[in-house]
Amino acid sequence: MNRLANATSPYLLQHADNPVDWWPWCEEAFAEAKRRDVPVLISVGYAACHWCHVMAHESFENEAVGRLINDGFVAIKVDREERPDVDAVYMTATQAMTGQGGWPMTVFATPDGTPFFCGTYFPRANFIRLLDSVGTAWRDQREAVLRQGAAVVEAIGGAQAVGGLTAPLTVELLDAAADQLATEYDRTNGGFGGAPKFPPHMNLLFLLRHHQRTGTAMSLEIVRHTCEAMARGGIYDQLAGGFARYSVDAHWTVPHFEKMLYDNALLLRVYTQLWRLTGDRLARRVARDTARFLADELHKPGEGFASALDADTEGVEGLTYAWTPAQLVEVLGEEDGRWAADLFAVTEEGSFEHGMSVLRLARDVDDADPVVRARWRAVVGRLLAARDNRPQPARDDKVVAAWNGLAITAIAEFLQVAAVYAAPDDEDANLMDGVAIVADGALRDTAEHLAKVHLVDGRLRRVSRDGVVGEPAGVLEDYGCVAEAFCALHQLTGEGRWLELAGQLLDVALARFAAPDGGFFDTADDAERLVTRPADPTDNATPSGRSAIVAALVAYAALSGEVRYREAAEAALSTVAPIVGRHARFTGYAATVGEALLSGPYEIAVVTDDPSDDPLVRAAHRYAPPGAVTVAGRTDQPGVPLLADRPALDGRATAYVCRGFVCDRPVTSVDDLVAQLG
Repeated sequence: MNRLANATSPYLLQHADNPVDWWPWCEEAFAEAKRRDVPVLISVGYAACHWCHVMAHESFENEAVGRLINDGFVAIKVDREERPDVDAVYMTATQAMTGQGGWPMTVFATPDGTPFFCGTYFPRANFIRLLDSVGTAWRDQREAVLRQGAAVVEAIGGAQAVGGLTAPLTVELLDAAADQLATEYDRTNGGFGGAPKFPPHMNLLFLLRHHQRTGTAMSLEIVRHTCEAMARGGIYDQLAGGFARYSVDAHWTVPHFEKMLYDNALLLRVYTQLWRLTGDRLARRVARDTARFLADELHKPGEGFASALDADTEGVEGLTYAWTPAQLVEVLGEEDGRWAADLFAVTEEGSFEHGMSVLRLARDVDDADPVVRARWRAVVGRLLAARDNRPQPARDDKVVAAWNGLAITAIAEFLQVAAVYAAPDDEDANLMDGVAIVADGALRDTAEHLAKVHLVDGRLRRVSRDGVVGEPAGVLEDYGCVAEAFCALHQLTGEGRWLELAGQLLDVALARFAAPDGGFFDTADDAERLVTRPADPTDNATPSGRSAIVAALVAYAALSGEVRYREAAEAALSTVAPIVGRHARFTGYAATVGEALLSGPYEIAVVTDDPSDDPLVRAAHRYAPPGAVTVAGRTDQPGVPLLADRPALDGRATAYVCRGFVCDRPVTSVDDLVAQLG
């Protein structure tokens, strides 16, 4: 009996009609395996995963394979996005056994959950042989299987970074991290490493802050080059905005077409901050259109942001997105069709499959003649309208707390910078204003949903869907990302309730997730016990729970003036510091937060009756040092500690700048404020 029909996870629901007798992750499944004396098959994936779909079609939808699984195993299906703790434990085991990991993840375990054989995608014939081999080993070589499992558990337990070396995160370590990134930087294509190539968003955030602190030209150049290469490549949707998960090649041409909320949130922050620091027009456009993508394509009114758009459309990768020259001519006419083919590098040979091309931006448009820009905008509009009539990828519409926190923080920063660079005479001003309005609405809607639906009895839940909260408990990254988001919303709105909620979440994290060495576990002390308690300090596709909670602790300490939260942040960061200088690509968010701590961070309070249109507020956002917090409003505004006991001088708007709880004299002119921030 397949038990997935009532799941809240879209990924599990995709498997609800399989001939496999799937169980969701639950104690009852393991009890059934023990009763039957059979191994457990744990299959982990997510809704937007292309190869998860392939394995499902080849194996899990096959009646003969289903019978083999049902006869010899208890099968458990896990959504890695819903249960990142389960995924983390078994991914560590998979990497320990095979030297690599990925999804779909295929794990065979004893009835107590101990993994003894791990892998990823298996074609049907290989999977059938594997099922037979594992079943035979379980029956005839049980002792060897159990010894293998015990060795794996010992290995993955030792892989967790709790109780290891600690050291302060110093200037020298952060400079070493920046130097290491410069040596690994792909000077031809941008980014780091070869194919497949992932957007290095957290490393880029770190390098922007490093450049701002040090003035190092190379740090800024890496960001500029990588951002331009990605934005001109096929990994970026040239029509609707938003980034795909990764490029299958080294030069950003052909994407793996799934679009993840977390990637787009983090990349929105990168392009927003590049725009803020340089005024770059390409960065501005990409930030604007990525914010629009989030608000238009992923936001679910009354709930929050959906998790992803699928890699496939009707089982075919790229069906929605790829074009031929003839298709361009069909939509645009002969002249504009040829012009668009040149602009977007669409050729007869194709850059993708079957003579199709993924749109890339082969010519400059951001600094082009206004006539060219007008033509480009018209072409984009017509192509997008035609594309909207094609079959569309499915949307994984569960709301993940941590990823929604990332989106709130990114949009809050975007709105602040958009206000800084408001230009009524700009040709795109109306579009920017429109995007700001819808993004602001999506941000507030999402925050309310997290506060009212995901926060249950003072504890965070990981996911919700259709307005109903799921059972999985929030993990450390949920507490960190949502608390940081509430701090960002407090700064954007001046409302005290968001800072109060952030403090409540951080208190739970400190009470329930803290490790003896000052670090943190990824699961709470009262969470379900797995074969090991995960505590991964490295930043991968998203910030680690440890980096996320440190970022929130730093922001909250600066906004509240409560030193103990800063001390907790410094202690936790010291558990990551030993690997920052040696493994910079996997500690990008930790290094980003480290730059904020080295900077102060600055605490900027602007006393004003008009926070939305005050030159001091705009200057604070434009010139804020790395990780600075900024609030604006009336003196003694309720719930805003940074505005307490800070009067306006001579009835004029007044800025107060502090650093590490030590304050400069209040100023009333933009020039004086900029000087203090420099």
